[in-house]
Amino acid sequence: MKLWLDDERDPRDPFIQSEFGAEGDETWVKTAQQAISVLSQGNVESVSLDHDLGPGAGTGQEVANWIEEQAFHGTLPRLAWAVHSMNTVGAKSMTRALVNADRYWDEG
Repeated sequence: MKLWLDDERDPRDPFIQSEFGAEGDETWVKTAQQAISVLSQGNVESVSLDHDLGPGAGTGQEVANWIEEQAFHGTLPRLAWAVHSMNTVGAKSMTRALVNADRYWDEG
């Protein structure tokens, strides 16, 4: 399964596919908690994260940090990842966490 975290951008929209790299077959979730719940169930091969999710929805940073922590503990299999956030500061921070996850997977 491919996971797409974004509160507004529909990964099935051809414009979003063109501008943000969606493929159209992702499972679309709109909150950090939904993303973590899906990731916890397993069978996710890739994730693409937005940072700013709107009031009460959390942030993509929470998801990136969760992935990093699970990779550190060896409880989440390696997955491909992308960051499609327009928030440059948030995107850099999420990328840092996910690069750390890659490092933990490589060491495992």
